[in-house]
This record gives sequence, C-alpha cells and structure tokens, in this order.
Amino acid sequence: MFTLIKPYFEIIEPTPLPTAIELYTKIEQIGRVCYKSEDKITPETAVPFVQNLINLRHESVLEHFVFTVKFVVNRGFTHELVRHRIAAYSQESTRYCNYGKKGLTFIIPPWLDIPEGEYQSINYKWPGDAVIWAEALESASTAYNFLLQVWTPQQARDVLPTALKAEIITTMNIRQWRHVLNERTAPSVHPQMDEIMKPLLNQFKHLYPVLFDDVGE
Repeated sequence: MFTLIKPYFEIIEPTPLPTAIELYTKIEQIGRVCYKSEDKITPETAVPFVQNLINLRHESVLEHFVFTVKFVVNRGFTHELVRHRIAAYSQESTRYCNYGKKGLTFIIPPWLDIPEGEYQSINYKWPGDAVIWAEALESASTAYNFLLQVWTPQQARDVLPTALKAEIITTMNIRQWRHVLNERTAPSVHPQMDEIMKPLLNQFKHLYPVLFDDVGE
C-alpha cells in the first residue's frame, strides 16, 4: 500500500500574519533610523517609504522580518530549496522516520493527471506513463519494507525515490524570500518547483504587494 498526494505549502509564521500596513509601518520605523527621519512618519508615509527602499535597493532593512513556510513536496524539491542561504530549514528525516509503520507517501508530479488517495494496488486504467511511474513506486515500497526486516530505516532509505513526500519548514527574511521567489519562478525552473513557488509568490503579492509586486517580472 502507498499514498499519493499533491504538493502544497502553508505560511505558518508569524501568527497571526500582520496586515500589509502593519508590516510596512514596522519597516518604515526601522528604516528611518538610517536617515534619522523618524519625525517625518505619518499614517501616509509607510507605503512610499518601503517602495523607495526597494527602488534604491536598500533591502537590508527587509532582513529584520521573516516568514516561515511549511512545504509538503518531493525530495527533489527539497534538494534544490536547501541550496538557498541565508535560511533556516527543518526537514523530515529519512534516517529517523520509519515509513514501514505508516506507509510511504509519494508526491504526484504536475504532468500526471491521477487522483490522490491510498492505493492497495495500481490502477491499470491510468495512462501508460502513470502506470510505469506507479509501478516504480510500488517496487520501491516493497523493497523498502522488506529491507526494514533486516536493516535500520537509515539503511533501508537507500531504495527510496525522489518522489517520496518530504515536509520541510523554511524560514527566510523578506529580502531572501524576494530573491528565492524571483529565482524559482523563472521560466527555466523545474515544473515541480514552478507548481509551488508561483502560487506562493502570488499569495505574498496578494498579502504584501509593495514588497513582492516586482518579484518574478
């Protein structure tokens, strides 16, 4: 038996998320220390001030604020994501997690149109490429569970595929999120990276347009 799911993300910190004007106001309060212009703060100055910081590339001020995102993706995605610095990562470990107890979960790639769910066996009515993909996962599951009888989880993981589900908590400051989302929504990115990062960027644009509207353009 194995489970198939689609990838997803969730912004989990800060909680609750600040409103746009709350965040812009905090950035302005910090940024104006650089110019000793705190006396110029009014209810109307936060947005133009933050926009001006970005236009001038004075983005170090944005490093004072972080967002934490939970990604549920495949292992290939996480291998690419953790290359980015500066960031904090906490990732589901195949060394210490024993999937023989819970069953293996795999991520459906965006180029396969098959349903999520728990599968006791492969649906051979699926398109041929989906069947071949699922057969490979079924074979890996069988091998992994067999090896757990004689190996430890950190040894048995050697047969687990890139499609394996991985949860990773990622914390970055706003400046770094801007950089990562710009890089990881480019036309050349992997389809599974594109599938997650574009919706995440769109959500940030919806929440904080002044900070993210120029990203990915």
